[in-house]
Amino acid sequence: MSAFAQKITMERGKFYVKGEQISTYETKQLLKSNYEASTLFKKGKTKEGVGGFLLGFGIAMVAGDAVVGLVSDTEYPSAMTYIGSTSIIASIPVLSGRTKKIKQAIDVYNNGLEPTLGYQNNSRLEMNVVANSNGYGLQIRF
Repeated sequence: MSAFAQKITMERGKFYVKGEQISTYETKQLLKSNYEASTLFKKGKTKEGVGGFLLGFGIAMVAGDAVVGLVSDTEYPSAMTYIGSTSIIASIPVLSGRTKKIKQAIDVYNNGLEPTLGYQNNSRLEMNVVANSNGYGLQIRF
């Protein structure tokens, strides 16, 4: 996989490989080779989707209540305005961390591309004894 691995850069929310812009889908496909980077990227994109939904929902609720208040004799700041305002405020912290997660995913991916020589202390070697319906066994992860 590393033979086709290419360094990804991000500028203004767009992804580039060798100076050419690539889509989010292509970026996701490149990041699949690194589990940690892929997970971080998915978390960032999930935050982006949820935050965008909360923001859009809140704006629609406030605007809808304003229109209803203008064209009818109902009391203007109704529950719709308060729900919409709360949704807009809730979207701020959700949206604020998305870029950081995506940049972190790209950094993890790019750092994984750099060739390393010898044994590294930060590599994980994990050994567990596992038991299931088939019997007992030894599980080694590295």
